[in-house]
Amino acid sequence: MRPGSLRQAQWHRHVNAVNAPPALRQWLLSPGSLTAKLKAHSNTFRVQCLHQETSRCLTDEAASIGLHRAGRVWEREVLLRCDGRPAVFGHTVVPMQATATDWPLFSALGERSLGTTLFGDRMVRRGPLEFARLRTSHPLVQRVQAALAQEGCSIAGQAFIFARRCLYQRHQGLLLVTELFLPAVLELTRTVATETLINKA
Repeated sequence: MRPGSLRQAQWHRHVNAVNAPPALRQWLLSPGSLTAKLKAHSNTFRVQCLHQETSRCLTDEAASIGLHRAGRVWEREVLLRCDGRPAVFGHTVVPMQATATDWPLFSALGERSLGTTLFGDRMVRRGPLEFARLRTSHPLVQRVQAALAQEGCSIAGQAFIFARRCLYQRHQGLLLVTELFLPAVLELTRTVATETLINKA
């Protein structure tokens, strides 16, 4: 495999292709709002906006948003925090030609959830989920590592970070959301499973 290809992801339509742990599959395959599910699995939930600005999209996402090659996009990156801990890293790109009519609330989201906006709008069409295992050399994993390092955390030792992405359309506008599932998500799963067993006892 060429060194440059290590920075790109192989996206698959079926979750079996990425060989995710069983506990993580339920998160990857969650059909509804990830924000709602995270809220249901934690006492406190917060969207931490890392930045929202123009940037250059990744090579492995250009075609999905209708670009012939990687180019300038509107980019938003967030950490979804459950009980204070980063559980998911969210990365969203929108082509520059998208208008305020296409995505009227995107520019003013701040630390509000994008997922809540998407799932609450009947005009939004959701495409199929795609899944990948991202190597530590992938740009999004490196961004996660940089964000976590700011607060003394790390995902060192993780061979892969499992991710999913989905393309949304509203009018003529496209919007691609990629979600990276951090180790804290598995702890949320175990906590809920334990509480379920206790309640049944």
